[in-house]
Amino acid sequence: MPLSVPATHRQVLLAARPQDKLTTDHFEVTTAPVTEPGPGQVLVRNQLMNVAAVMRPLTIADPDRFALAQLLQQPGDPMHGPAIGEVVAAAPGTDLVPGELVRHRLGWREYAVVDAAEAQRLSPGTLPDPAAYLSQGFAAWLGVVRGAEVRAGDTVFVTGAAGGVGTLAGQFARLHGAARVIGSTGSPRKAEYLVKELGYDAAVIRGAGPIEDQLREAAPDGIDAVFDNVGGEQLLAALAVARRGARFALVGALSAQLTGDAMATVPISAFDLIARGITLRGTAAYDYLDAYPQYEREFGRALSEGTMTYPHTRLRGVEQAPRALCELVEGRHVGAVLVEL
Repeated sequence: MPLSVPATHRQVLLAARPQDKLTTDHFEVTTAPVTEPGPGQVLVRNQLMNVAAVMRPLTIADPDRFALAQLLQQPGDPMHGPAIGEVVAAAPGTDLVPGELVRHRLGWREYAVVDAAEAQRLSPGTLPDPAAYLSQGFAAWLGVVRGAEVRAGDTVFVTGAAGGVGTLAGQFARLHGAARVIGSTGSPRKAEYLVKELGYDAAVIRGAGPIEDQLREAAPDGIDAVFDNVGGEQLLAALAVARRGARFALVGALSAQLTGDAMATVPISAFDLIARGITLRGTAAYDYLDAYPQYEREFGRALSEGTMTYPHTRLRGVEQAPRALCELVEGRHVGAVLVEL
């Protein structure tokens, strides 16, 4: 083990799975030994991790059926999530070497022993800000390009537009020719940010009246494409306002996920979908991994040229990760939330 590596490090455990509101009491910051990597593994000094609403510990009856087992956290286990860090030691059986930057899924701890096959080497310079490697931009790009198939002249509705995914989805929609972009959010402050800072044309606000009524006012001629990250009332409102042939990318279901009941259903008329030729397409990143290089090139170019920004908030210290997730779930931040380790 390199002399600069400490004997112990800090990590965050799930103390109890929440049944209602998520609080910092559901987590515990502990000290654990830093272990040496085994064959085919590397030891990574984590530098930056992100938190996302999907990390809220879920209770799902059959996670394997829905390919969600990786999202489940067991009480007493370390939390996990995307992180980037520097390789500080590499065992035989890997081509990674100390000093390289990698991305992996063992965040929420200062040091991580990672299987080399699960550590993605980062190409310096592809994205101008290393933090952008932790963005949820791939989900945003996929929903816009592959899911909703946004086209020139479209009116696009993005639900959950002020979050880590939505702040990028609206910008990608504009890059791909959308003529009008409307977002939903939870406060007038965030609505103002969407319009003034991110180029949205209008915003509807959860709690400021029926979403459908607000959406009809914002899109009097209807909606052509929908990037749905919320579900529930907002999905139903979008369906009501959709034009014939509208295309929906179903990327998230935050209205259900944040209550712990990720499998909650929404009543939708199959006949209405057929009669109006509306397409609903579930869009998950693991089905489109071949598209990642295309996304990364486009995102990197847009960031470098200033045609897109990466809105995010940073907190410092692994002990701040529980607070970061709780505040994100409560809707206190705009864009992504990162923790420097």
